[in-house]
Amino acid sequence: MPTPTEAKLGWIGAGRMGYEMAARLAKGGANVLAWNRTRAKAEPLAQYGAKIAQRVGELAACDIVFCMVSTWGDVRQVIAAMLDGAKRVPRMVIECSSISLEGSAELREMLAARGIDYLAAPVSGNAKVIKAGRLSFVCSGPRRAFDQALPFLKMIAPAASYVGEGELARIVKICHNVFLGVVTQSLAEITVLAQKAGVPRHAFLEFMNQSVMGSTFTRYKTPAFVNLDFKVTFTPYLLRKDMDLGLEAGRRFEVPMPLAAATRDLIQAMMGRGMMEQDFATLLVQQAEASGVQLAPENVPVGDGLL
Repeated sequence: MPTPTEAKLGWIGAGRMGYEMAARLAKGGANVLAWNRTRAKAEPLAQYGAKIAQRVGELAACDIVFCMVSTWGDVRQVIAAMLDGAKRVPRMVIECSSISLEGSAELREMLAARGIDYLAAPVSGNAKVIKAGRLSFVCSGPRRAFDQALPFLKMIAPAASYVGEGELARIVKICHNVFLGVVTQSLAEITVLAQKAGVPRHAFLEFMNQSVMGSTFTRYKTPAFVNLDFKVTFTPYLLRKDMDLGLEAGRRFEVPMPLAAATRDLIQAMMGRGMMEQDFATLLVQQAEASGVQLAPENVPVGDGLL
């Protein structure tokens, strides 16, 4: 396998996540050929040295192709389009989107039929986390594929965990995002409880973040909870999709998930009320309204713990 600066890397997807991940590769000196269905979203990557493809089929000649899009339907469409009629194919596809176990297995079969190694490599983090150098990968597939991909993954994120063969990375990511939803709803409940009892949100969260219950995530969401800045990092729609994937996995493996089910319904209720375009942290707003609490920004400078 060529070195990170010698290899020709294809990148599919220049949304909030994909753009920042591809930018880190390009800034690190990698030879990146990027494609996005809306070309204008990929074009700014050129300032970091990336080349922009006119057609997704151009990426088939790359050594490794990364894919970071929204859904399994998108993944299937763009990978099939890339391989359609291709005389040369990549040695490996690294797929980073959040998709189902079944979708991931179907993609593995599709790629195996063309002799392409496949590494499932979903991530934990968002665009701001990527910029701060705090993203993490969880990977599954052939161990040799992971070992070959690791230098490229390390150009994007400091952490990449290998969890085994097949689609195990997908179940890990699904579990991760179910936990994300449940923790956010729980944090909203206790924050509203403290406020209604008379404790300012910033004071409560300052204590929580310094306690044994604090985490990178609670610190990261503190500015949104304190100052009600719900600029989107992850939409309620995408979180609902992952909660559904988690509940589906629970049924498949006969694992009861009552907290996940309740949280999924609360996310659905929030979306039904039209709260769909801002960050999923608006679960706090729904919880406050259900508790008879009128929220207002506290206008207190608080850090997110990333820098």
